[in-house]
Amino acid sequence: MTIRVATAADTQYADLLCQWYIESAKQRGTGIAKRDPEYVREKMRQGNAVIAFVEGELAGFCYIETFESGKFVANSGLVVNTELRKHGLGRALKREVFRLSRTKYPEAKIFGITTSLAVMKINSDLGYEPVTFSELTTSEDFWKGCKSCKNYGILTENDRKMCLCTGMLFDKLEAPLPAVEIPEALRLPVVQ
Repeated sequence: MTIRVATAADTQYADLLCQWYIESAKQRGTGIAKRDPEYVREKMRQGNAVIAFVEGELAGFCYIETFESGKFVANSGLVVNTELRKHGLGRALKREVFRLSRTKYPEAKIFGITTSLAVMKINSDLGYEPVTFSELTTSEDFWKGCKSCKNYGILTENDRKMCLCTGMLFDKLEAPLPAVEIPEALRLPVVQ
């Protein structure tokens, strides 16, 4: 397994990743915001994403978004090839995008929203805590990203105070980065 910061050379994978987001939303039956391939490409060009490969094949992806002049950083868009799920790849990707966030924005509060129990567990293991949406960014740009989610009506009906997603926040500036165990099945050299 190789996990590294995505670059402009990886933009060739943006369309496939966006297809994975759509498929994941259908499989889970919960809300997942759609992503535009150009938006994903821009995250890659900016060095604001991590990408994973297993035996040379695209395996997963996650990116960061900043809000309020870097006061808040969202770790968003975690997606893993369906054939590689439940082997720890999502956990490894979240750890690396968390590391990227802490490196680029060391003073930021890192957050995410999710309906996925697996992602909630990963976030908890990284030190995130569940919070009300009032603890998250107030940036309109962040909340606009929810518009393509099938649960957007629930969010707006509740004045962005609650939805089916759980908000999770990491705001411990001095906390060490937790170790994440990679299962033997995926254990290959990790390149950063």
